[in-house]
Amino acid sequence: MRISLLSLFLLAAPVHATEVDLELVLLADASGSIDQSEIDLQRQGYAAAITHPDVLYAISSTLTGSIAVTYVEWAANQVVVADWAIITTPEDAQAFADRLLEPPRLASGRNAIGAALLAGKRLIEENDITGLRRVIDFSGDSANNWSGPSIEEARADVLAAGITINALPLMRSPADGWDSPLVQIYEDRIIGGPGAFLVPADTGARFTEAVRRKLILEIAGSQPEAGAIPTVAPNSAP
Repeated sequence: MRISLLSLFLLAAPVHATEVDLELVLLADASGSIDQSEIDLQRQGYAAAITHPDVLYAISSTLTGSIAVTYVEWAANQVVVADWAIITTPEDAQAFADRLLEPPRLASGRNAIGAALLAGKRLIEENDITGLRRVIDFSGDSANNWSGPSIEEARADVLAAGITINALPLMRSPADGWDSPLVQIYEDRIIGGPGAFLVPADTGARFTEAVRRKLILEIAGSQPEAGAIPTVAPNSAP
């Protein structure tokens, strides 16, 4: 069989990773304190947010016009609900949203936050995507860590890899605000890296709005202006 020089060149040429503006791992709480209605709320909230025109506009305004995103539910174990997808068009976003809503609940058990953060790091490092920025977005309704690596150890490993950690602390009541201990714990122990911030969200109707706001900030690679978005706290310190 005769092989052309072009074929030999193509076989020998290095495979280049897909380049996007942002690699984003969405780590959603599925531990024992989260019931099925809250699993559904989180998935539906992210599905609605990723397909929202404001989020799509933020994606199109990035340097590459694209992001990569995966959705993972975490508890004692960590399970990929929707694998890595490159979002460039509304159709891409809708396909990701559809995949997000399909699987049954797979993660369960008590909290293993350190293991969840390290799982997010592995997903970023082992894919074939090159992101100009790399972010893990962690959501949860507590800061307990019952098994696996400590939060401090895992967080340090993630930040050392150049990955930013943002957070979405889940408030049990709309009345909970910045005086909530969970918000302070997440600010002190979870988020970190350049431009890190958190967006508290209650588990009610305003959840989707908070998710959309957070995604726009992450995609834009910016922090909120002081006072512009009162439910967002920036923290650029590691």
